[in-house]
Amino acid sequence: MGIQRCRVADRACRCPRSHPGHGEVVVDLAAAGLCHTDVGITDGTMAEILGFTPIILGHEAAGIVSAVGDGVDNVSVGKRVAVSAMGDGKSGVLGQKNIGVGRHGAYAEKTLAPASEIIALPDEVPFEQAAAATDAGMTSYHAVFVRGGLRPGTKVGIIGLGGLGMTAARLAVLGGGEVYAAEINPRVHAAGIERGVKQVVGDVKELAEFELDLIVDFAGFGTTTAGAIEVVNNGGRVVQVGLGRSEATINTHLLTMKEVELRGSIGGTPADTVEVLKFISSGDLTISTKSIGFADIGSGLEQLARSEVGGQRLVALFD
Repeated sequence: MGIQRCRVADRACRCPRSHPGHGEVVVDLAAAGLCHTDVGITDGTMAEILGFTPIILGHEAAGIVSAVGDGVDNVSVGKRVAVSAMGDGKSGVLGQKNIGVGRHGAYAEKTLAPASEIIALPDEVPFEQAAAATDAGMTSYHAVFVRGGLRPGTKVGIIGLGGLGMTAARLAVLGGGEVYAAEINPRVHAAGIERGVKQVVGDVKELAEFELDLIVDFAGFGTTTAGAIEVVNNGGRVVQVGLGRSEATINTHLLTMKEVELRGSIGGTPADTVEVLKFISSGDLTISTKSIGFADIGSGLEQLARSEVGGQRLVALFD
């Protein structure tokens, strides 16, 4: 494929090999989701997570297998697949060789991936939903069910009804939770109610009246973290996902006296993505997406940076 212009950084990037090695798969991309992580990479605040530069970004990928290498027996040419955004799901982001972070990503015609990262798609799942599921879906599921430990009947608070928070709220409802949310933008409150949230308030501290066992913070502006610790039940759990600020001042007296558990959550595992795809396939979950063209990826990331997307996930569809 030679040299391809990197759509995001506007630098010449060498495209990945179009032929697979042992244990590798080539995927012809049909959809690539846009993520705020890529905004952080391009503005420099998260550039340290990259394995090398220049690099083709994009870690939410779905498409059709066009070639398989020796030793691959879990997928064949022509199959509809997604690529795990978190690799093996065991090493987090830093130090990984994940798609769009440690190797060339989905803002290209093709991507090369280990067969172990390939996830088969149910026929009922469109490519744009599959791409969004690999990150927005996976991250939300992992925070709510794995780190949050949601069980049927759990009273849950979701802070921030953006792309992740909206998906997490719906997943919590599907998991049998009694779900409430705090969101400063009143224009998205109705969308939360449509997804099964019982009530949406404008400020974290207004969640106190609902006596919540679990709060998942998808905003992460410091005050939201501190507010969650203040309003969660005694013995409750707060899961931190959002990184609106890199530091927070919290009331350690309340943390201790209430025996609140504070957990971080980032990404997830291929197994989490599979669970999300099951919800989508059943028709119970639709991740809110907005389709754009491949040429619009750069402007789409600029929209994300300006917080102009609301509760939707931008997904680039390939011709």
